[in-house]
Amino acid sequence: MRSELFDQVRESDQPGMSLQNPQMLRVNFEGEFFARQGAMVAYQGEVDFAYQGAGGIGKLFKKAFTGEGLPLMKVSGRGDVFLARDAWDVHIVDLDGDSITVSGENVLAFESGVNWDIKRVEGAGIAAGGLFNTVFTGHGRIAIACHGMPVLLNVDRPTYVDTDSAVAWSSSLHTGVRRTVKAGALIGRGSGEAVQLVFEGQGFVLVQASEGPPVAAQSAG
Repeated sequence: MRSELFDQVRESDQPGMSLQNPQMLRVNFEGEFFARQGAMVAYQGEVDFAYQGAGGIGKLFKKAFTGEGLPLMKVSGRGDVFLARDAWDVHIVDLDGDSITVSGENVLAFESGVNWDIKRVEGAGIAAGGLFNTVFTGHGRIAIACHGMPVLLNVDRPTYVDTDSAVAWSSSLHTGVRRTVKAGALIGRGSGEAVQLVFEGQGFVLVQASEGPPVAAQSAG
């Protein structure tokens, strides 16, 4: 049997965490790593999946208090695991002793050696949806999923981003919340959000080309 398809989609042979294709992550591992709950699409080998929750008493408290959090599963064993999220674009970030903040909605997987915690955006109350995000520090790889091809903005002046479009940003940036003067003003892609994240300082912010799938689609997944 012959087909160009077979050559184009042949399994990658790279060790560790790598891109199988722009919408799929392959993790060749021995030991353990963490992934978004429900993100596994296939695996080979002796692999176990265990629900991790938000991880730790403090993180569980934050999740219960805000309604936000990062639904995780711990993947352990030895083999190859393939991860994806609704055909979103997948990107890998290498941490080398530094730090990055990622929206919980966009975290796909990360290596077990990476430290992480849930932090609240300054000035973000209940009206802003909680705005709790995940801060990663240390050494290791993180895979993030973006709904559409993102743009990387250099932050050297105040930068405003829709709360659902901000994927990741430099943890060194000062973040806050801006509310538009006229509530319901149609300034973004959504149905009139009046709240944006504000980034100030020196760094970057990664912005996806969408506010994510409709709520109904998220619930159905």
